[in-house]
Amino acid sequence: MDRRTFLAAGTTGLLAGCARRAASPSRDGALVFVGTYTENTRSAGVYAFRADAATGRWTALGATAVGPNPSYLALHPNGRVLYAVNEVTRLDGAATGAVRAFAVDRATGALAPLGYAAPTGGGAPCYASVDPSGRLLMVANYVGGSVAAFPLAADGRIAGPRFLDQHAGRGARADRQDAPHAHCVIPAPGGRWAVSTDLGLDRVTVHALDAAAGTLAPAGGAAAGAGAGPRHLAFHPSGRTLYVVNELDLTLAALPFDPATGALSADGVVLPLLATPAPAGSTAADLHLHPSGRALYASVRGDDSIARFALDAAGRPTWADRTPSGGRRPRNFALDPAGRFLHAANQGSDAIVTFAVGADGRLSATGETVEVPAPVCVIFG
Repeated sequence: MDRRTFLAAGTTGLLAGCARRAASPSRDGALVFVGTYTENTRSAGVYAFRADAATGRWTALGATAVGPNPSYLALHPNGRVLYAVNEVTRLDGAATGAVRAFAVDRATGALAPLGYAAPTGGGAPCYASVDPSGRLLMVANYVGGSVAAFPLAADGRIAGPRFLDQHAGRGARADRQDAPHAHCVIPAPGGRWAVSTDLGLDRVTVHALDAAAGTLAPAGGAAAGAGAGPRHLAFHPSGRTLYVVNELDLTLAALPFDPATGALSADGVVLPLLATPAPAGSTAADLHLHPSGRALYASVRGDDSIARFALDAAGRPTWADRTPSGGRRPRNFALDPAGRFLHAANQGSDAIVTFAVGADGRLSATGETVEVPAPVCVIFG
């Protein structure tokens, strides 16, 4: 099930509670959280695991019910607050999704509600991120096409009304771009700027990020190719190159960015994600940079693979290879903090498959697989 499948179903409220919590989990290793789709699936909500840094193996800690479709997750810089969107189109009779904050028990992975469910001002919120200062939560609303920002209190709870940047227009493809569809919003290194994508408008927007005021003021940007469908973003560690994975035309763009002025140039490098034609209906999904800054990965649904690009010292990409994702329709994926393992969330086969990352960034299957219903987002805490 993907977003287009479940959007016909609405919801009238949110649930909170805990389910299937492990009694005495180990405190060794990093916490991992997995967001899922719960509508028409067996999912219990947000799943927590403990990752072994040496083997990449995960130990299940339990699951927390946090309302319908807690698909995308974000972690506060302090590591003690988790944010989960509720990717729905209606909430309590209004045309909006929601985002909520949860206090994280670092010893057990348990989540406890922290404040209220905040309406996001648009339907199907599908991405969330927090600025480096921990004072601003940002959310992309796929349906309606808008980017929302919420001020955060010192303890990480949502502290005030949202700021909303509403998009307008349409793109080149009538089937997927008949309206704006915001898909991602991330802070730039340094926290002075934020950048968002709109798949429906073929547009990447740069926002002036004011964490104190709780606003994201549009300050420029760049157009993607007609029908490209920009989806997810990643910055090179230098902050001078922005990578964009385009969902619809299966390409990667590497765009020059000026961290001093926020200027983003459309005059960058655009490369195909695959060396050979993809199966009909294939779409790109996620994008992540290796901690070393020397490799970049993108997931491709339909082809069911992870594409790898090698990066030179300046961040220029060169296509390297593709690795089968070990399942169907790989959505999100995550690298562990040390960059030793990549964990691919295969939404279509209810499994997260672990790959070892070689010295050159090449992926090799470890044989480790974790069953999670409809996994959408994987984040390390």
